[in-house]
Amino acid sequence: MTDLIEVRVSNLIGAPLDWAVAMAEGFGTDPECRTTIWRSRTDPTSASIRGATDGFGYRPSNNWEHGGPLLEKHQAGLSHDRYLSGGPCGWSAGPLNSTWLSGPTPLIAFCRSLVHAKLGPIVRVPKELLP
Repeated sequence: MTDLIEVRVSNLIGAPLDWAVAMAEGFGTDPECRTTIWRSRTDPTSASIRGATDGFGYRPSNNWEHGGPLLEKHQAGLSHDRYLSGGPCGWSAGPLNSTWLSGPTPLIAFCRSLVHAKLGPIVRVPKELLP
């Protein structure tokens, strides 16, 4: 078991953001290891996001195969600000009828605002996922 640390959703990136998206989407956590997530009781497939930086696991914030369907599911809107391109806030996005947040990529911006919409502006994530 690991400690949970409070983090502002607008600051989330990488594995902590992916974990928060999984929680917002109703995934469960393994009682032995909170960094392993379970899709649902009807889908026993698990995905470890511990290795998200190594290119495996559930990565909706940087893998379009995982994040793209979420944009469709939540009828997301995206906007690029050419003056902020390449910076920490080059994109803004959000689910339909929800607050938009920004990020360096469309997926990060959308994932932040999805978590914000479902879990609030501050979330608790496993300490071991933080850099």
